[in-house]
Amino acid sequence: MELLFKILFYISGFIIFWAMVGYPLSIKIIGKFHKVDKLKKDFSLQPTVTVMVVAHNEEKVIAKKLHNIIELDYPKDKIEFLIASDNSTDKTNEIVRKFISEYKEYSIRLYEVKSRKGKTNAQNEAHKTVTSEYLVMTDANSMMDKNSVKELVATFTSDDIAYVSGRLLITNKDVSDVSNSEASYWDSDLAIREIEGRLHSITAGNGALYACRTKNYYDFNPINCHDASMPLYYSLEGKRAICNHDAIAYEKAGEVIEDEFGRKVRMNRTILKAIFPDMRLLNVFKYKWFSYFYFGHRTCRYLLWIAHLLVLISNAFLLGESLFYTVTFIGQLFFYLLALTRAVTKTDNKYLNLIYYYCITIIAQWVGVYNILTGKAKPFWEKAESTR
Repeated sequence: MELLFKILFYISGFIIFWAMVGYPLSIKIIGKFHKVDKLKKDFSLQPTVTVMVVAHNEEKVIAKKLHNIIELDYPKDKIEFLIASDNSTDKTNEIVRKFISEYKEYSIRLYEVKSRKGKTNAQNEAHKTVTSEYLVMTDANSMMDKNSVKELVATFTSDDIAYVSGRLLITNKDVSDVSNSEASYWDSDLAIREIEGRLHSITAGNGALYACRTKNYYDFNPINCHDASMPLYYSLEGKRAICNHDAIAYEKAGEVIEDEFGRKVRMNRTILKAIFPDMRLLNVFKYKWFSYFYFGHRTCRYLLWIAHLLVLISNAFLLGESLFYTVTFIGQLFFYLLALTRAVTKTDNKYLNLIYYYCITIIAQWVGVYNILTGKAKPFWEKAESTR
């Protein structure tokens, strides 16, 4: 049994270390010493584009979003706007119809999904009405930079590029410790994605802003989200999913932990399948960098929930083996105590906030796993009021 506990301890410890320290550090080293191609852009590319906005009960922000997208800097005769309303029951559809009637000089359409099945289903249904060459997708509460569409389209400089993710900037990072922690996470993750995209493909995008060729669009199961599914799908098909961080969308992060926790639970609604979604990832000779990226950036992170539990339990059974195991066990307990202290006292300390935010992320993974095992995982999203 002692050997088993040691195996569990070191494997789980490695997963935690590699996900949070080893992989990000290795990417920085690779980016520094490996020849990384510069992002190529061709602004002479001006294909027809549909900007799809998915909304469910977004009466608070939909008018602002509509004003935002018609101000995009792109030829008016080559761009249309499609609002995919996922069975909205508030005034969202009414506001969109009124806007369409008032701004007839713009090509704006409303697609009403009759049965609410989630964001991905709404995109699947609305996509079937699209005739443009490219599809740009964005959320109702994400405000796009006026050059964002030009930037995204200009990045499709070769046929093997099937997906381009933009950059999400958090506008309220200084409002609360929660939004600040989320902004810090995004900043560090964007730096990793920058290098991944240059070497081969990113492992995930973000729902605030991304684009694909309409002909390459794939109807995913509604339980899946495009953020995680599209880059994986295209990469395994021999194409590339990259990022252009000059294509910018602005969005508020959750300002209270309840909002951010709920969002993370929804993000983990397919966590068990996402740990290792396809056997082809083992073929490092074919997928090369992407296999390495997925293991470090996705698989290890999706295993954090179980890795933290196993490293704590196995450590407890090894306490009598040496001083090393005593120190590591006390260190773990102290780490969780710091998170608990932050939760109880609400002390505004940068390091306590990061530890607390990290632990909330792990708990959200556990809830995601529980929802999957009990059949409670759903493709629906609920609005976080603090992000509107």
